[in-house]
Amino acid sequence: MSDPLAVIAALPGVPEAVEEARRAVDGLYRHRVLRRASPTVSAESSLRGARASAAIEGVDVPLDELRQGSVEDPVVQGALRASAELGRLGITWRKAPRQVLARLHTVAAAGLTDSLGRPRTPDEELAARLESLFGLLEAPTKAPALVLAAVVHAELAVLRPFGTADGVVARSAERLTLVEYGLDPKSLVAVEVGHLELPYADGLRAYLSGSPEGVATWVRHCAAAVTLGVRETTAICEALQRG
Repeated sequence: MSDPLAVIAALPGVPEAVEEARRAVDGLYRHRVLRRASPTVSAESSLRGARASAAIEGVDVPLDELRQGSVEDPVVQGALRASAELGRLGITWRKAPRQVLARLHTVAAAGLTDSLGRPRTPDEELAARLESLFGLLEAPTKAPALVLAAVVHAELAVLRPFGTADGVVARSAERLTLVEYGLDPKSLVAVEVGHLELPYADGLRAYLSGSPEGVATWVRHCAAAVTLGVRETTAICEALQRG
C-alpha cells in the first residue's frame, strides 16, 4: 500500500526539521509548570494562537484587548471561536473530517458569510483533492504527525473549500491534527504564532508549486512554526513560574 506522506517525510531537509520540532515539543512537555498548570497554559496558548491566526488574515489586535473582550471584529471573533471549538472536535477528526471542517467553518465564518459550514460548489479538481486529503487522515502512515498536519494545513489553505475564513479553518485543522495524531496531545504549542513570525505566504506559494522542493519547503516551514510555537508556550510557562 502506498504511503504518500512517508514520501514527503523523506524529502530533503524534512527529517531534520521534523526531528528538531519534536525535540522542542518534548522539552516543553518536561517543563515543571505543566505538572500543576497544564490547562492554564493550554488556554493561554489557544488565545495567543487565535490572535496570531487573525493577524495572518490582516486583523492584528493586542492580547490585552482580547482578554478584556472588547474586540468585536468578526475575523478575530471567528478565530477565537474556532480555537475554543477544537477541544470538542478531536474524537471526530479522524472518523468524520467533513463534519469537523463544516463545524470549524460555521464558527470561524459567522459574521462574514451566510453560507456557514457549506463548501462552495466544487470543481472536479477540488473535489478530488479534498477526497485525497480525507483519505490521508484515515489511512495508516509511517510519517510523523507534523507532516500530516502540514499537508492538511496547506491543502485547506490553497484549495479554499469554503471561500471565506479558509485560512483560520486551515490553521485550526493543523493544530487539531498535531493534537489528535500525538505530537501535542495537550494542545500546548502556539503553532499559529510561529506561522505569524515566518514568511507564511511564501511557504504556501512554495507548496502550491507542487514540486518536491516546494512541498519540502512548506513542511520545513511548519516544523519551524512548531519550534517557534514551543518558544512562545515556554514563555507562558516561565511567566506562570515567576507568578
